Amino acid sequence: MSAEKRRELLIDILMDILSGLCIGIAVYNFAADAKFPLTGLTGIAMIFYQYWGWKVGIVTIVLNIPLIFFAYKVLGRKFLYKSLKTMAIGTVMMDFVAPLFPKVQLGNPLLSAIVVGAFSGIGFALVYMRNSSTGGADFIMMIIKSKRPHISLGRIFFYVDATIIVIDTLAYAHSFEALCYGFIISYIGSMVVDKVMISADAGMMCMIVTNKAEAIADAIDAAVDRGTTIFTAKGGYSGDERQVLMCACSNKQMYQVNRVSKKIDVDAFIVIMESKAVYGEGFKRFKP
Repeated sequence: MSAEKRRELLIDILMDILSGLCIGIAVYNFAADAKFPLTGLTGIAMIFYQYWGWKVGIVTIVLNIPLIFFAYKVLGRKFLYKSLKTMAIGTVMMDFVAPLFPKVQLGNPLLSAIVVGAFSGIGFALVYMRNSSTGGADFIMMIIKSKRPHISLGRIFFYVDATIIVIDTLAYAHSFEALCYGFIISYIGSMVVDKVMISADAGMMCMIVTNKAEAIADAIDAAVDRGTTIFTAKGGYSGDERQVLMCACSNKQMYQVNRVSKKIDVDAFIVIMESKAVYGEGFKRFKP
């Protein structure tokens, strides 16, 4: 293994540790005692914790097993292996380290819900930044997205999370107030993910002015499986011709696009813009 790959692996592991710790604190130190409905397979696992005291992380891994077999071809070997590593490390941090921290009684359910959303959002963002996944709902969303590419990830994310929040509420929370807190946690978590890694489902556009356009295009294709467009432009002041690479992608993918572009050409001039709508293959279908 090269020094660069060892460095990348070390950073991946560090992020997995921090992610598992953040999510574990959100689950065990705040959400569990308050009986907040949670999203993803963590929310399903919380049902087993509330009734029988089973560890949330371990139950989540067990629930992931059938999804892994079903989604293997969709996920790809590399992404699947990274996700399994993230789940293993995250489970250890969640189930055996986070509970060692003292539980905090804030005395205000709304404030507790905000803290749960913030900690979980940071945890998931750290995983997404390393192009990995905690499994569960992520796998479900990827499977649905592969079958229905025109449906936005944001819509899929909402439907999956809303369903699990309702199930949690019926299973152990038993109140409309708890249902509201569940949606508050989900909303804040997604907002934190957006802020931490410039990520959501809104379309993004990246313009890269560089002399290494083809190399960057290949790197973007390998990293996020997105096509690019290369054209030639002329500097208004210098009159020099430069290559301009244009790439449309989701907000989550934009982090990786930005990262690999800077890695190949540190002098590249990069402009990242939010797109109101993106139509075409892999995005929304145009409806006249």
